[in-house]
Amino acid sequence: MGLTITALADTHACTLGATVSGVKLGALNPADWRAIEQAFHEHALLVFPAQHLDDQQQLAFAQRFGEVEVLVEGKTTIAISNRGEQGQALREDSVFMQLLRGNEGWHTDSSYMPLAAKASVLSARVVPSAGGETEWADMRAAYEALDVDMRARLERLSAFHSLFYSQSRIGAVAKVGDYYGFNAGEAPRRALVKIHPETGRRALFIGRHACNIPGMDAAESEALLDGLMDFACRAPRIYRHHWQAGDIVVWDNRCLLHRARPYDYREPRVMMHTRIRGNPDTESALA
Repeated sequence: MGLTITALADTHACTLGATVSGVKLGALNPADWRAIEQAFHEHALLVFPAQHLDDQQQLAFAQRFGEVEVLVEGKTTIAISNRGEQGQALREDSVFMQLLRGNEGWHTDSSYMPLAAKASVLSARVVPSAGGETEWADMRAAYEALDVDMRARLERLSAFHSLFYSQSRIGAVAKVGDYYGFNAGEAPRRALVKIHPETGRRALFIGRHACNIPGMDAAESEALLDGLMDFACRAPRIYRHHWQAGDIVVWDNRCLLHRARPYDYREPRVMMHTRIRGNPDTESALA
């Protein structure tokens, strides 16, 4: 049986995503890669069950989508986990546990950096007995569901994106800048409506890092952004993935939001994450 792409709309009644089967990502042929790349642009989220890639295979797959970001400590693939390198439970007040808590809010990767991410790849190594799912929300469908007047209003607006802001809203800001290597004053500005550079579709570009819309006071800006996120992240624009060890997922940060779901932090959860850099022509911050 060859490569099969099944839209999640067929099985989950949602506006995004597809499951890809009948392929081994560690040994892709050119025809299968072309089909995967086309499906990525169409569906924005691709789920590959039971791949069981190692770090190098995951990196090689991610590099097909473009140049990968260097993340923490010079690494291009990192563990998103509540366990340290020796398997020890992380302290609840540690910076990384604060970031894990933050990841339970809707966001897009690297929007708080000068260059936002194009895509992300996430694989499951160890999953808890319950919870710990990941959800994605379709910002293309959200934009298209807005009324004409709201679309026109948002086309004229932008917002700053700050990890300090988003972490402060959950009471978790300790040493976040030291961890990522930037300071609180570095908050890039981005348009609220993004035109996808490959498909031309418009999408909301919001998420928990978005704040301080120019021309509005803090309360007005927060109310608009919170309202948009509440509207956008609803069925049928949502897909929740129940992870099995070995699954790998790639998604388009330019038009989707995502979030982790809670689980019992006494149980280990180990996910491996690789992030693809955006194109400087289309994912750079506004001047």
